[in-house]
Amino acid sequence: MVETIFDLPVEKQIFYAVLGFSWTVYLWEAYLSYRQRRIYRSTTHVPQELGKIMDSETFEKSRLYQLDKSNFSFWSGLYSETEGTLILLLGGIPFLWGVAGSVTARFGFSPDYEITQSLVFLTLATLFSAFTGLPWSLYNTFVIEEKHGFNQQTLGFFLKDAVKKFVVTQCILLPVTSLLLYIIKIGGDYFFIYAWLFTLAVSLVLVTIYADYIAPLFDKFTPLPEGELKTEIETMAKSISFPLTKVYVVEGSKRSSHSNAYFYGFFKNKRIVLFDTLLEDYSPLNKAGDPQPEQPESEETSSESKAKPKNKKQGCNNPEILAVLGHELGHWKLGHTVKNIVISQMNSFLCFSLFAVLIGRKELFVAFGFTDSQPTLIGLMIIFQFIFSPYNELLSFCLTVLSRRFEFQADAFARAMGKASELYSALIKLNKDNLGFPVADWLFSMWHYSHPPLLERLRALGSVKQD
Repeated sequence: MVETIFDLPVEKQIFYAVLGFSWTVYLWEAYLSYRQRRIYRSTTHVPQELGKIMDSETFEKSRLYQLDKSNFSFWSGLYSETEGTLILLLGGIPFLWGVAGSVTARFGFSPDYEITQSLVFLTLATLFSAFTGLPWSLYNTFVIEEKHGFNQQTLGFFLKDAVKKFVVTQCILLPVTSLLLYIIKIGGDYFFIYAWLFTLAVSLVLVTIYADYIAPLFDKFTPLPEGELKTEIETMAKSISFPLTKVYVVEGSKRSSHSNAYFYGFFKNKRIVLFDTLLEDYSPLNKAGDPQPEQPESEETSSESKAKPKNKKQGCNNPEILAVLGHELGHWKLGHTVKNIVISQMNSFLCFSLFAVLIGRKELFVAFGFTDSQPTLIGLMIIFQFIFSPYNELLSFCLTVLSRRFEFQADAFARAMGKASELYSALIKLNKDNLGFPVADWLFSMWHYSHPPLLERLRALGSVKQD
């Protein structure tokens, strides 16, 4: 008689269902990536409709870059899935929990100090993740990004940055986790409401302080100098009642030649951040070929960054920068930022509510090797990461679809401000500078692209004459 999964104990059913769903998602993602790689391999010439947008040399560079990234993603994804499976099958989570207990016992803490043991477990888990992920990160930065002219880091800068990120993350993660666990333990029947309110407060605080206190630990932020661009940005912000207080330029070129722009802040305290690689007049990548007066080389400059850009990037001129910002400000004016926050917090509340229902189910802990104890942190991990995984996949897809809709609306907002032509040319420049490939498989695009493909955005902007 053949035994099916339904004949197994409920904890085994849970375990194999989680494992099966994880591999189902991986295989689905691998299939989508395979479809997209076929596009990269077969589309070797600029399609006719792209003839006026992208030259053949840039098209080929973009194709090879995206093909390398896709191949890397396949192997790193396979490793990640295999590692996760082995950790579950070999009982890696209860083993690490036991190691954490041994460490805390050495310092005189009994098993009753569950929060202390949880923090040690979390530190060990993040250390393990950091070490196993380091080779992949090194390969991505110093082989793929280096090969295609984007990497601007030295090995010393990269490692120093990685250590700094780990330390900063732990300084935030450990106190927040300890307080969350404490709230869950003392919160009574309505602990899920208090836990949700706590995570809401933490997220608002982090968003508020990130750009002022955390981001400057990694990148240099300088105010945009007085001049035509700053005046025009302030005028545009005022025209739509955007409460702009400061405009910064971040030295992104020290790390990578990719470009970006964003705004942040709550209520009447909004700031705009522009990457130096986005600004045609500020990017050191455009000035690399210009004769420069001799300057003494500082230790930081010589050891942390490379003055050897391989591809001269266009960046955007001032009218195009204003068009890009018109798009970003459109997100604010149309309430996209608030809508995303509301959706995120509704989801968080729902998850904590379901967590409150499920946390008492012993079979969930037994399924993952915890037969004698039910630690709260392990419960959070099992329920949020494993049990909710089908729901998380569905939500992620819905948010991707919503994000594309928001992007079209923000483009339309910039067009209504009279910046269609400038946004049209800026999108083309940014696509070239970042070696974006403008041809996508429809299924891969639908599942993964939070921003619409270039051609769709250009068509939505309308037939704008280009110089």
